[in-house]
Amino acid sequence: MRAKHPEEAVKEDKEQRAVQSIEVGGRLLLALANSPTPLTLRDLSSQSGLPASRAHPYLVSFGKLRLIEQEHETGRYALGPAALQLGLTCLHQLDPVRAALPVAQELAASTGYAVALAVWGNFGPTIIRMIDARDALHVSMRAGTVMSIFGTATGRAFAGVLPSDQIEKAMAVALGDPDGLKAPLLKAKANDLREAVAELREHGVARAEGKPIPGVNAFSAPVFDHEGVPVIVITALGHQDHFSADWNSSAAHAVRGAAGKISDRLGWRAAASIRQDRSHPSAT
Repeated sequence: MRAKHPEEAVKEDKEQRAVQSIEVGGRLLLALANSPTPLTLRDLSSQSGLPASRAHPYLVSFGKLRLIEQEHETGRYALGPAALQLGLTCLHQLDPVRAALPVAQELAASTGYAVALAVWGNFGPTIIRMIDARDALHVSMRAGTVMSIFGTATGRAFAGVLPSDQIEKAMAVALGDPDGLKAPLLKAKANDLREAVAELREHGVARAEGKPIPGVNAFSAPVFDHEGVPVIVITALGHQDHFSADWNSSAAHAVRGAAGKISDRLGWRAAASIRQDRSHPSAT
């Protein structure tokens, strides 16, 4: 192996220090992003783990870039207009399906289960991507398949979080009554709807146990965007011999984790945390 020339070593060392500097400064930006209110230099130093004397030069540079701004009256720091522009651009570029696909593929690879992604279409829950199980699993699910609202885990996951009028509209369209001229359809399904809502609130997932496909179990969980809107449902399914339908099973845990990871990528957890902090008396 060729020995590095001293100038090359110095250059490489400087490049590594430069990257490290970005990471260090990034801790300040992340601390501000995670705070519902502007921070004093002391609080910012504490939350970023940087001494105030070390943090201040970064704050000056970020201020010049308009990534942060300092309130004249209080001296507190907050994210600036350039940071806002970055966030808005990121949200504009976000594609829920693109964000969900790598997580779905990872879930399928790590568990061996079949994994499906569904969106809410004109006719109800509609499969948009199906990843096959490691072992053969005979299910008639593919892109474009419309799932039963209350008869499948995918449908129940949507039913547990969507407004009732959306659910009733999809049911009406499916039954050939798009104008809703018949008696309200949800009245006959009121118990199913209450169960779906309670199921999700208690367990974070919806479940199918041997139905509608005999011998196949499934768990589904909704994914939320930065505004808390359910945009996708992720479902894992497998043969009952290898897929426990217990609420605390590894399968249920894996689906909850995958849904949470996608929601994180879409900004839901961070936005929800800030909203919760702002509603708390101590945040004011």
